[in-house]
Amino acid sequence: MRSVVVFVLGDVGRSPRMMYHAESFANDGFETYIVGYHGSKPTPALLSTPHVQFFYLHQLPQFFSRLPFMIVTPIKIIHQVLAVFITLLFTVPNTPEFIIAQNPPSIPTLMVMWVISYVRPTKVIIDWHNLGYTILALKLGETHLMVRLAKLIEKYFGRIAYAHLFVTNAMQDFLVTRWNLRGLKIVLHDRPPSHFHRCSPSETHELFCRLDPNLTSCSSLRSFLPEFEVPYSTPFTMGVPTAPSIWSLRDGTPSSVHFPTLRAERTALLVSSTSWTADEDFGLLLEALDIYNRVASAKGGEKTLPRILVMITGKGPLKDMYMGKIQRTQHAWDFVRCTSTWLDTADYPLLLGSADIGICLHSSSSALDLPMKIVDMFGCGLPVCALDFACLQELVRPGWNGLIFGSSEELAGHLISLLRGFPRSPTLETLKSAFVKTLESPSPSSAHSFSSSTDVCQGVGSKWEWTSWADNWNEFVQPIVSESHISQQ
Repeated sequence: MRSVVVFVLGDVGRSPRMMYHAESFANDGFETYIVGYHGSKPTPALLSTPHVQFFYLHQLPQFFSRLPFMIVTPIKIIHQVLAVFITLLFTVPNTPEFIIAQNPPSIPTLMVMWVISYVRPTKVIIDWHNLGYTILALKLGETHLMVRLAKLIEKYFGRIAYAHLFVTNAMQDFLVTRWNLRGLKIVLHDRPPSHFHRCSPSETHELFCRLDPNLTSCSSLRSFLPEFEVPYSTPFTMGVPTAPSIWSLRDGTPSSVHFPTLRAERTALLVSSTSWTADEDFGLLLEALDIYNRVASAKGGEKTLPRILVMITGKGPLKDMYMGKIQRTQHAWDFVRCTSTWLDTADYPLLLGSADIGICLHSSSSALDLPMKIVDMFGCGLPVCALDFACLQELVRPGWNGLIFGSSEELAGHLISLLRGFPRSPTLETLKSAFVKTLESPSPSSAHSFSSSTDVCQGVGSKWEWTSWADNWNEFVQPIVSESHISQQ
């Protein structure tokens, strides 16, 4: 079989785009070797795909993390270089025809790929998710010597590859113009896998029966939500009793309820997915929720605006700080509650597919990438409110599939507009209708039209269309790795 290495210098389970690449290569007939760090569980679809093998890199011993940043960084890089070379040159069987590597991190990924391409007859594909030096600049500042050195390294070693994949048109334009990249150049917008979808009431009911411990462990949250009794009801659904049908939950608990329906008096469900890093300002969300709570609490507001539950998913370094701030603030709120949860890969799309509004606070360090979290939300038919930056309108069309904000006041205004009259809010239903039409009537050429059409990127012209990751990958990546294309080189 033909072979490929999918390389991630990070947690494989938290690198969805690279896992989707691996699944696509395997389905296209490649023996697929995934190299990266062990951590979160990979997607179930990838684990069940034939001809996929995992080779996990050894982590730097934990005690090194207590050293100062300037000392531990070079030690970490040397350890990574040795681990990657040993794995790619000696552990992975045979010589892979392709190595597709995620960037960032750029150091030492791009240097290692550059050397490997000369040592072994392997074609390197760089998947440009963002620019590594701009992420480092968030920590050290743009003028720091290490940031300037990182930029030079990224520019030099990332210039030459068999192919370059970009997550946005803006990133392609920037890198081709400024860095003079050599090799095939293709824009591959992120798309979710085909199993991401809008949930039925039964799926929502089953999900929140499983999430019941998360909701009931906090007494203030339990008293905030409508009364419910699992498995007969949840804060968002109500089971309809039937006689002799037996409906079993995933954990095997039987219940004499069937065909759950959404509760008319339910709390509005908002979801924000995050890595809890410096490029997402949750202080902005807190301010917006405080404004919403004041408006909803004012005379007359309680009759038109619902209570809202904000579920924040993800792990990261700033989680404890922000969740502590949330806990100290929300005790004074009557209409808003926030909770943080970590979901397995099977439940995450179900939460998105059950929510009413998605919130994205991602502010791109380079202003050239797009948040994967919005892609996941769109795959589940979920409209978003997204923090604005330069190329966001390649993905979000304001007033069509979501709304864009630049301040906490603007975000609060969007939430008030979308939720007034909930659950029968005309504004929210208008945004949801864009997904219903698209998901029910997919266009075979939708991936191409959305990826290349200037009109669509600017939010005008032909109607907005959507497609799955598999359709997009087969149209743009499969041709450049096909045997017929290679033989013509």
